[in-house]
Parts: sequence; C-alpha cells; structure tokens
Amino acid sequence: MVAPRQPVTAYVALGANLGDAAQTLRDALTALNQLPGTRLVKASSLYRTAPVDSSGPDYVNAVAEVVTQFTAPGLLLALQQIEQAAGRERPYLNAPRTLDLDLLLFGAARIDSPHLTVPHPRMWERAFVLVPLAEVEPGVVPSVALAGVQDQLIQRHLLGE
Repeated sequence: MVAPRQPVTAYVALGANLGDAAQTLRDALTALNQLPGTRLVKASSLYRTAPVDSSGPDYVNAVAEVVTQFTAPGLLLALQQIEQAAGRERPYLNAPRTLDLDLLLFGAARIDSPHLTVPHPRMWERAFVLVPLAEVEPGVVPSVALAGVQDQLIQRHLLGE
C-alpha cells in the first residue's frame, strides 16, 4: 500500500466554447472536487472571452484552486480524463472544444517534460487565465502581469446567457 502524498495546492484553468460551455465548466468543477484525494478550494467567476489562436464561438473560462494528493503528472492525467468524459476531441491544434483543462501551477514545482510544463508556458500572456486566477488567489498574479494583458477583452459571464 502506498502512503498518501503530502497535499499540494494546484491551479487549473477551465475553458469551453462548444455546447453549453458554462454548464460544462460547472460540471468540470464538480468532477475536480470528486477526484480521489482532491478538494476544490475555490473557483473564480465565469468569464467570456473571444478565441485566442483559435476559432469558433466565444469561450467561457474560469480558474479553480484545488488541494490534491496527486503528483503533477497524475493530476494532468485526471484532467485529461475529465476532458474526455466531456466529449473533448483534438481534431487539430487549437480546435474549438467542449472542455479544456490546463494545469497552471502545482505548488512551487517547476516541471519541463515532453508531456507537462509547469508553470503553464503561456499563462502570463492570457487575460482569460490571469484575470480569473487573480480573482481566486490575488497574490499569485503580479500587477505587472495583469497590466500586460489589459488590452485583451474579457468580461464576467452573466448567468442565464
């Protein structure tokens, strides 16, 4: 029997632009909270953004803070399983998607492997990541990073849209 790992705080970006994207994100948050050895601590508001390096309808985005006993590669695998359960397909790079889950931060870990890079390599360039991340944990996002993405349109997603 393997002893449980020390819990780690991780941040996960959620995005979707196909189907009922807002509901898909809510369902994904529930699925995150149901992962073994994992607890959803906080989730940001939902935000609407235009596709970046992609096409299709506007995205609905959020960020979740979780505490987990998974390793970073184990959490990535669990995130990919949640995406698949939501019908995620990868027909081409940056295709519209039913659900996209990205591991942004995993404690203080710095990981650079063929399958996983943490911190997420493009998170500092994207308002749809930084704005909800700053809502969940303001101390994680420097004000200079938010200033760097202030020209990217992002708006809080209103329920019922």
